[in-house]
Amino acid sequence: MKESELRTKSKAFALKMISVCDDIDTRKGRGIIVNQVVRSSTSIGANIHEANYAVSKADFINKLHIALKECEETEYWIEILIGSNSIIAETAKNLLQECGVLRRMLVKSITTAKKDS
Repeated sequence: MKESELRTKSKAFALKMISVCDDIDTRKGRGIIVNQVVRSSTSIGANIHEANYAVSKADFINKLHIALKECEETEYWIEILIGSNSIIAETAKNLLQECGVLRRMLVKSITTAKKDS
């Protein structure tokens, strides 16, 4: 998969997460969770973007690894939103699927980059 596709999908996912989180009632003590999921979901794309300007192959791979970690963290926070009944089940399912797609793309990109080095 092309790096540009990864960048496009990660940005779309971050924007969708922001939109979903805007609809969560943070008065119920969920503001911290919302903040965390927005931070981790937007960090995925930020690290992918930063990887494109890496100073070395190792730096590139490291940035993609960070994006992968943020992807895993985002999945965790979505699960917390599900468990706290803060998000509609169908919305959560779609978000987890999109996050899973990003995770698989990142793993594939990292594997390819390691083979090429």
